[in-house]
Amino acid sequence: MENQKTVVLGVCGGIAAYKLADLASKLSKEQYDVHVIMTKNATEFITPLTFETLTGNKCIVDTFDRDFQWDVKHISLAKRAALALIAPATANVIAKLANGIADDMLTTTVLAMKCPVLVSPSMNTAMYEHPATQRNMETLRSYGYRLIEPESGVLACKDVGKGRLPKTEVLYEEIRQVLAYPKDLAGKQVLVTAGPTQESVDPVRYLTNHSTGKMGYEIARAAYLRGAEVTLVTGPCHLPPPYGVKAVQVTSAQDMFEAVKAEADTSDIIIKAAAVADFTPAEKAAEKIKKQGRKTAQINLRATTDILKYLGEHKHEGQLLCGFSMETEQMLEHSREKLLRKNADMIVANSLRQQGAGFGGDTNIVTLITRQDETALPQMSKEMVAHAVLDKLLTFGK
Repeated sequence: MENQKTVVLGVCGGIAAYKLADLASKLSKEQYDVHVIMTKNATEFITPLTFETLTGNKCIVDTFDRDFQWDVKHISLAKRAALALIAPATANVIAKLANGIADDMLTTTVLAMKCPVLVSPSMNTAMYEHPATQRNMETLRSYGYRLIEPESGVLACKDVGKGRLPKTEVLYEEIRQVLAYPKDLAGKQVLVTAGPTQESVDPVRYLTNHSTGKMGYEIARAAYLRGAEVTLVTGPCHLPPPYGVKAVQVTSAQDMFEAVKAEADTSDIIIKAAAVADFTPAEKAAEKIKKQGRKTAQINLRATTDILKYLGEHKHEGQLLCGFSMETEQMLEHSREKLLRKNADMIVANSLRQQGAGFGGDTNIVTLITRQDETALPQMSKEMVAHAVLDKLLTFGK
């Protein structure tokens, strides 16, 4: 993951400027070296002292500030920066950057940068939609700048439309996507499944399992941060979908099979972390099944479609297929047999009997099983396990 890196926040003169204080604080807490450059108009909305307190660094406004350092400030900061975010990016600053105008500290510094630059437009809807602003944003894209779409809603001027600065978490995730990990999955399509399935017994009840989806969600997030285009097919979970990931919500095992089947052909890597029901009621009762004095009841079950087996039978050349195996006994033997029987490239095996592994927790203990070897990993966070799984898959073909 990222070591301390320098992030430059360019704060412009919009009402949403105050939101950047929260972002600066979050980045600093995550050990980024945060430097803030403000336009003079921005200081009308929030003070430089606020950012200096939150970041521990001098907030720069004046190009000719005599801070008595030997370096040329805008050049030295431009060289040090790993990334710059301009937010809230006003129509004025966007126009300056698009046309190479460097008449203040912010535009002068950005013009000297060779690092990735993110631009988050925020303005009145009419200004945002004006042909000049649209042309200027397209010019910035042609320069390689990454533009973050504004949100729609009620704006400060009481108009309703597009132009609102995204939430702090969105801006933070955009920064992390650029800086957090090497983009060793760039250009790859990754399909991940996660969570449980629910198999209806009657309109009231269903059969399910204890899966929370945490492991699959961490894998999807990790693949996105490493540059992949990620589709997450998820059963019912109480987790927000990872930022930047296409989420497909399903309920039953059959729903998941159909969703996976639709995405499989275009996927370079498929990771099946979902805990899919092996059996489903042979018939769903049309009405609620009444107790009516019974002491026992019987539900006839039939096998669901084996999704991993189907994928192994239809795997195309160069496609990598990874399954998960949750066992209560003979973990390695059962998992290796599963690997061979279902034509997978790797099985991630874990035991429900081990403390720190299994459903619900934030940690896991897994063994990565391939046709060539077995790699037992110590207890680690599910985030770290996710990256270990991706690291191992990337060794195939090398």
